[in-house]
Amino acid sequence: MYRKTAILGLCSALAILLGYVESLIPLLPSVYGIKLGLSNLMIVFMLYLYGSLEAFVVSMIRIIVIGFLFGNLFSILFSLAGALASLLVMSAVKKIQSMGVIGVSLTGGVAHNMAQMGVAWFLVSRIQLLYYLPVLMAAGVITGIIIGLVSREMLRRLCPLLEKEKEKEI
Repeated sequence: MYRKTAILGLCSALAILLGYVESLIPLLPSVYGIKLGLSNLMIVFMLYLYGSLEAFVVSMIRIIVIGFLFGNLFSILFSLAGALASLLVMSAVKKIQSMGVIGVSLTGGVAHNMAQMGVAWFLVSRIQLLYYLPVLMAAGVITGIIIGLVSREMLRRLCPLLEKEKEKEI
């Protein structure tokens, strides 16, 4: 019980830290809204380590803290939409055996961008937003693959260590 709580806290803190670091690094300054999604490393990690509920908890903590520290109400709204859509899609896709961590992360990246586009459409209802959709989808695929590759490596390296610690407790 305490071990899981500690891991949830650690992953939440790391997600917040990665979100802050990412805010300092402009990926493409001329293209609005495209980010690597470094904090999603922790969400994918939690999804595979524990499950959807724990990934949801870490994601909500990250969004609320980063939103209040470095953002505004609109950034929280966009982040919530993207995170919820992403987590729902990743949780569903994870059940497909042939889809690995990279495929799960890729679909999460695309779902995240689609949900954010939906929020933007709801707020401004401008047809010109659709011109930006291919750029966001390409970014979702590319960043989803990158996050998936790093997440897969994290899982490969950290899960055996966590299992050894669990055996010591017993």
